[in-house]
Amino acid sequence: MTESLKSVPHHIAIVMDGNGRWAQKRLLPRLAGHKKGVDALRNCVALCGERGVRVLTVFAFSSENWKRPEDEVSGLMGLMASALAKEVTSLKANGVRLHCVGNRSQLGEKVRAGLEDAEAQTAGNERLILNVCFNYGGRWDIAQAAERLCAQQLPITEEALTEAMSLAHVPDPDLLIRTGGEMRISNFLLWQAAYSELYFSEALWPDFGAKELDAAIADFQQRQRRFGKTGEQIVQAKSNKHSSAKH
Repeated sequence: MTESLKSVPHHIAIVMDGNGRWAQKRLLPRLAGHKKGVDALRNCVALCGERGVRVLTVFAFSSENWKRPEDEVSGLMGLMASALAKEVTSLKANGVRLHCVGNRSQLGEKVRAGLEDAEAQTAGNERLILNVCFNYGGRWDIAQAAERLCAQQLPITEEALTEAMSLAHVPDPDLLIRTGGEMRISNFLLWQAAYSELYFSEALWPDFGAKELDAAIADFQQRQRRFGKTGEQIVQAKSNKHSSAKH
């Protein structure tokens, strides 16, 4: 296997699906699954840091999740606020920089304040960037980028839209994982995932640990990323790169 095929993805994105089903299987309220999902996310952040991943983007609450039962939505908002307060010290200690991505206008003051405080406290960290997509939707992201360009009277080009997206501060994800056995991306990173490798795990998110993450990375390492080129072109480019490095 070549060195490039063994490389760890720079940016991993995850649809953290299956919290509710995890709880229901255990006859627990759905919110218990979401609380367990916070533990899984904490573990995943640590695992990604250990493996050399530089950016982790997770789908925590979609713009469509407002349609869920009111008590579940309320519980998720409270969980977000408490998790931010509890986790910020650990994030700082482990070199994790937090970015909260999504439409904040619909969030309560307590959640918004918690997001801003956690971002400010971790702003100087460089080991791993953690993007938490909360009240986020891929279509919303494209629409807000276009609206921003129009407000500035700028032409709408692919390059301009990319720079106006909410994840413009990081490169596009190399690997997009969805847990829970569903095989769709559910309005997540529609623009940014144009060339992401997709991986679907049967594990429910609270059960997603080192074994499951390593399986996804290993699968990624077996793929040839062509970006519209032929396989022969990719092989030749890598050969030329290695030859240049020797001289």
